[in-house]
Amino acid sequence: MSALKKTVLTVAAAAMVPLLAAGPAAAARNDGKADEKKQPKPPVSMSTVGGALLGKPGTQVNLGPGAPVLPKKLSGRSWIVADAESGDVLASHNAHWRLPPASTMKMLFADTLLPRMPKDTVHKVTPDDLKGIGEGSSLVGVKEDHTYTVHDLWLGVFLRSGNDAVHVLSSMNGGVEKTVKDMQKHAEELQALDTRVVSPDGYDAEGQVSSAYDLTLIARSGLQKKDFREYCSTVTAKFPGKQEKGKERETFEIQNTNRLMTGAYGVTPYKGIAGVKNGTTTHAGSTFTGVAERNGRVLLVTVMNPDSGESSAVYKEAARLFDWGFASAGKVTPVGELVPPKSADTGPSTEPVGAGEDGGKDGQASAPAQADAAGASESSGIGIALAVTGGALVVVAAGVFLVNRRWPLPDRVRRRNPRP
Repeated sequence: MSALKKTVLTVAAAAMVPLLAAGPAAAARNDGKADEKKQPKPPVSMSTVGGALLGKPGTQVNLGPGAPVLPKKLSGRSWIVADAESGDVLASHNAHWRLPPASTMKMLFADTLLPRMPKDTVHKVTPDDLKGIGEGSSLVGVKEDHTYTVHDLWLGVFLRSGNDAVHVLSSMNGGVEKTVKDMQKHAEELQALDTRVVSPDGYDAEGQVSSAYDLTLIARSGLQKKDFREYCSTVTAKFPGKQEKGKERETFEIQNTNRLMTGAYGVTPYKGIAGVKNGTTTHAGSTFTGVAERNGRVLLVTVMNPDSGESSAVYKEAARLFDWGFASAGKVTPVGELVPPKSADTGPSTEPVGAGEDGGKDGQASAPAQADAAGASESSGIGIALAVTGGALVVVAAGVFLVNRRWPLPDRVRRRNPRP
């Protein structure tokens, strides 16, 4: 081989080395890009129901002197912290972003249907009642040709998020289609205008959306109903099982899926928690709306679709927001408000501020409510709420929840909670 050929071959080989070395590195970079999650961004502008700031993307908070900064570990696509009694929104993040709600949609289902059906009504389940339940749905264990009281079915809805119980109650209401229409109408009455109902149970369905703001509105409305408070604050209950002629009916225990109440999966139970509803689906991720009381103040927190990868992130982020909200009392300027329903009576009221629907005054339970709390059964939710709150003075399920029958007037609220 001539010296010239050797030189050409040597130069060519040398030139190939960086190209060969670059091949795997370039492939690795491309693989990495393929694995990156593309997180959706909130709309540039959203609904301004409740205040202009709530329609802006990103975090909204007005810290006053001595107010703690917001928690660092917050990854929810949308969240909100609000005072349940006054309606003040203390802080929010993409509050009106319309996202899949998962089983938090069951709060609207319950708020719509609970007043329509006496809890002692007995219903025998037919095959048609259980049609249309989505594949992989959460179930409480309702069986066809078995009888259940409405009370049983609501326990199944709230504790086990049972889509089977939802479908039976929907059937009793005239069917799923009618129930969806009823829920949509009620959402509009509540001014939950981000909400579009497609399925009554929150199962993933095209076009079904709500928002952290709307879910908080819905929870606030539901919590003014005694039965709603009872069911959402119940930790464990007995549910009817196999039914055989001539034999005593079997029962089995069901437990609430709200980990801030039960402490399941290593989540620390939150002192003062008394509901409301959690959910998880493929498209919605994890969602949660909760209510908690501390030192006479009741807060609502909603978190939608956290993506931090932290175990039980939706509960832990909600707990951090509760802690912040309680620590911020009187130290922040609200960024908006939870609006009252369209038909709400916001006129002058002679009822003392803080009186619940059961007639208590100044945050104290009426005699019947106290008696009910003292003699509550395991599934009543009242005694359980007492245990969960660690003997808190205000017990949501006992009927002393600080939301008035007449929705608070802004000037009356400001007298109770002066803004900095």
